[in-house]
Order: sequence, then C-alpha cells, then structure tokens
Amino acid sequence: MRIIVLGAGRVGEAIARDLAAGGRFELTVADVSQVALDRLTPVEGLTTVRADLVAGGEIARLVAGHDLVVGAVPGPMGFATLGRVIETGVDVVDISFFEEDPWPLNQLAMDRGVTAVMDCGVAPGCSNLILGRAEATWERVEAFRCYVGGLPVARHWPYQYKAVFSPIDVIAEYTRPARLVEGGEVVIRPALTEVEALDFDEVGTLEAFNTDGLRTLLETSKVPEMKEKTMRYPGHCEQMCMLRDTGFFDEDPIEVGGTKVRPIDVTAGLLIPAWQLEEGEEDVTVMRVELDGVVEGERVMRTYDLLDRYDRQTGITSMARTTGYTCAAMVNAMAEGLYSEPGLSPPELVGRNQACFDFIFDYLAEREVRFEITEESLQR
Repeated sequence: MRIIVLGAGRVGEAIARDLAAGGRFELTVADVSQVALDRLTPVEGLTTVRADLVAGGEIARLVAGHDLVVGAVPGPMGFATLGRVIETGVDVVDISFFEEDPWPLNQLAMDRGVTAVMDCGVAPGCSNLILGRAEATWERVEAFRCYVGGLPVARHWPYQYKAVFSPIDVIAEYTRPARLVEGGEVVIRPALTEVEALDFDEVGTLEAFNTDGLRTLLETSKVPEMKEKTMRYPGHCEQMCMLRDTGFFDEDPIEVGGTKVRPIDVTAGLLIPAWQLEEGEEDVTVMRVELDGVVEGERVMRTYDLLDRYDRQTGITSMARTTGYTCAAMVNAMAEGLYSEPGLSPPELVGRNQACFDFIFDYLAEREVRFEITEESLQR
C-alpha cells in the first residue's frame, strides 16, 4: 500500500515514523521545509520530497499513484488541501484543524468514491470516537463534556505555555467564537470565557475555558448538552483575554508610522517564537471526557481520563504522540479493511463501528496512550 503524508511538522513526523516502523507501507513524506524533512532522513522505509503544497497542481502531482493520503498541514491550509486530495479520488485521513465548514466536501467525496476521515487526532478525534461509540450503544446520551490541553511540563514566565502543535492554530482557538449545545440548541460564546478550575493527579489545577472544539458534532450528534473546553495553567486565559480585547488578535489593518499592518501578524510574529518548544523540552497532554446518560436502564456518568507524557526515548512530544498515533491507527484500520465508507467521515461516525473503535484504542494502548475509564451512578 502506497501512502503519502502531506506535512512534516511535529505531528506529521510522528505519523510518518509510526507508519514507517510497521514496515507494511511504501511511504512518502512531503513538506516545503527541508529542515523538517531532514529530521526524517534517517528513518528507514520512507522517502522524503520537498514540495510547496499550496502551489497549483502540486497536490495532484504528489498524490498520483498513491493508495491513501495523510493530511497533516497547518489549519489555514487544511480545507483547501483536503479538497484537492478528494478531487484526486484517493482516500484520505486528515488531522488539520481548519476553520471552514467541512460539509461542502462531503458530496465531492461521495461523487469521487473517496473515504475521507477528518479531524482524526486526540481532540477532535478520540473524544469524538468516544461519543460516537456511546451514541451507538447507550440507550440515551444526555451530556458530553470534553476538557483537553497540551502543556509544557516546565512553566515559565510570562505565558506558562508552549505551543505543542501549530502555533497559528493555537491563536485561532483564542479568537474563534465557541459553539456549544445547551437544551438541544446551538449557542455561541466568546472563546476564553466561562473559566472553571479542574484538578488532575500529577498535574495539579488547570483552568478550562470555552473554545470551538465541537465542530462536526454540531451536525452529527443529537446530544442536548455538549461543550468542549481547552485547558491551560492558571493565569494564561487572562493574559490571552487581555491581548484579544486590546486588539492584538485583530485582522483588520491599522496604520503604524504610515504603514498598514495587521495586529494579528505582529502578535503571531512575537508569540510564535516565544511559544516554540525547545529541542528536548517535555510536554504533557491532559484530557477528560465525561458522558452522562442511560446505560442498561441506569443513569450514569462515564469518564475517560488521559494523561500522556513526552517520550524521552524517541523525542516525540506528547501532543504529537496522541494526535499522530490516532491518525496512524485510522490509517492502519483502513488498510485492514475495517472502514471504507464513502464521503466525509468525522471520527464520531467512525466510532459507531465497533471493530474500528476497538482497533484504534488497542493501537493507542500498544503505544502507551491509555485512557482510564471510570463510571459512577447518577441514580437518585
């Protein structure tokens, strides 16, 4: 099976290394950055190619002759890249966190006979799989709450944060209005609002705030209460609110010394280097998914907790592990013939497939990405 990975950033690299380690695929990795590709040069079982993925016709040229594509590009490139891959008629598993509504691509995928699995990371990704499985097996799911954060282990002034995935996608989380579901209706709240404190063993207290993470669940799920919140160390949210409310994230140009500049470009130019993980700097991924509902006639709350750490042996960050290995698991599931539905498939639809769900979480467990599951009765 011939597979091409588009994007060799932290997550793309983790995906490529994992797929190459299995020895079952003929693997190519494409990226515009030679530095990123050079990190993969020592890996046996893959070929690298330098390419500008936004150039006209380049996606079609690269994808030709492959059986499956992995999309691992930054969010701003994600929607266009996914659309171009689908146009080629090749199946795809994508992890790019793009802002655009993905559903216009569904009919294109159906017409091309393409299986296009999107948002196949940790959150969105594993969280959606969990909800999809519950909706397929529970008598009723009444509420879904997802809390997730990727954080540096060491906390440094001023932000106590490093970007463990694409920094420009992090900034988008802080500016994009958050869509939640309350009483069966979609409501919109500003990002960074409704802050709450949560305690986690080995990590301590984190603050969780609204972000726009439900995405496709707004269309595919009938659960009447849903929210997703991003988690950071206490104090970070207030700093981001200050920058946002002062205008540092604004996209409309302002004049400075006779020159038109977009505040967001200046802010990104300053924050991205400040948020850059140093080589060998350790991170941690913390996630909690809570489901309320009825199982076998009893009201319960089931909780899935994940605490994953930087891999010192391989140097792969936790966020790259949890996101990349979920994507690689889906690739292998499709290679095993466990999933082949034509059209656009967010993970909650994949989760309705018991064999595919079990395969993915077993695959993650083999790589020490493990969810602890607890359940308590809500009966009165």
